[in-house]
Amino acid sequence: MNQKKGIAILGSTGSIGTQALDVIEAYPDYFDLQVITAGKNADLLIEQALKYKPNTVVITEESLYDKVKTALIDEDVHVYAGAESLCQVVESNEVHTVLTALVGYAGLKPTLRAIEAKKTIALANKETLVVAGELVTRLAKENGVNIYPVDSEHSAIFQCLVGEHQNKIEKIYLTASGGPFRGWTLEQLKDVKKEQALKHPNWTMGAKITIDSASLMNKGLEVIEAKWLFNLTPDEIDVIVHPQSIVHSLVQFEDGSMKAQMGLPDMKLPIQFALTFPARFKTDFPRFNFMDYPQLTFEKPDRTVFKNLDLAYRAMEMGGTAACALNAANEIAVEAFLNDQIGFLDIANINEATMMNVPVIQKPVYEDFVKSDAEARAFATALVTKN
Repeated sequence: MNQKKGIAILGSTGSIGTQALDVIEAYPDYFDLQVITAGKNADLLIEQALKYKPNTVVITEESLYDKVKTALIDEDVHVYAGAESLCQVVESNEVHTVLTALVGYAGLKPTLRAIEAKKTIALANKETLVVAGELVTRLAKENGVNIYPVDSEHSAIFQCLVGEHQNKIEKIYLTASGGPFRGWTLEQLKDVKKEQALKHPNWTMGAKITIDSASLMNKGLEVIEAKWLFNLTPDEIDVIVHPQSIVHSLVQFEDGSMKAQMGLPDMKLPIQFALTFPARFKTDFPRFNFMDYPQLTFEKPDRTVFKNLDLAYRAMEMGGTAACALNAANEIAVEAFLNDQIGFLDIANINEATMMNVPVIQKPVYEDFVKSDAEARAFATALVTKN
């Protein structure tokens, strides 16, 4: 193999980050782990640093710097703290690809800095495109930077489009498992507890994304992400519920032909494809067997009961900073739900009220996104305290 590919993992202690480390470990002749970062999970970050021997470690929570620094004092590793350090480490000459696996709005600024530093982006942080898709895609184009999606659905679309760049997309279909509450009524959802919402039927994910999946907000965010990744209009993106999570998404071309990407639900495959593209490396991942799944079923999502999906389409129609406000409200609402401050249905209500009340700035620059995010968080927080 040629020179090793230097990798920075922003959010190495989360679900995507830990699986990415497994992928990198499997191909020591191809990858060179340069950077790992964590928000507050200092213990796991230390454990990862001792095992994987990266060049640089960042703990965003500055109060934990001494703990991490002390634990790694005898290691040949640079230790930094703070959000600004995330932005600085991605600019290193040794880093080729930045895997953005941070949760939420926090992923935006370091991703922008990585793009400006002309790093290849493996994007697992959908909020980056939800919040500022126009800005991110424009900067990527200006800097000649490729953004490879890590979300299983967007990776599926990306894989279906390889070799099809000259052919027009008529529509894409993002598949959704439907989450743990598929088929439930509003009445049934009124008294849902977080323990129920955290039990996803097919995927193992962090708490935030698992709640988003249960409320279909995750699919709404993915619809917005798909608009920017694949340069589509809202009416060219559809969502279909597929409980088995075997068909990860589909592309329909203007001749009516459809391509789908299929496989067992395992995030390591889209992570690996984003890091090794255009190559496919041999794996020992479990293989799909049709006889284990004699029936694959599909149904329409209930956008009345799960109105977060509708809100995402409305945000795209409103344009500007609307999706930024929606994302900020959702981060506040999901955290409040996980802290037992609001009910499950309150999440969508807070999201809707915030998006409709925070002023939308059309043609925003970066500072406008920062302002809109702050205003939406303040508005949503006030609604949480009223509950």
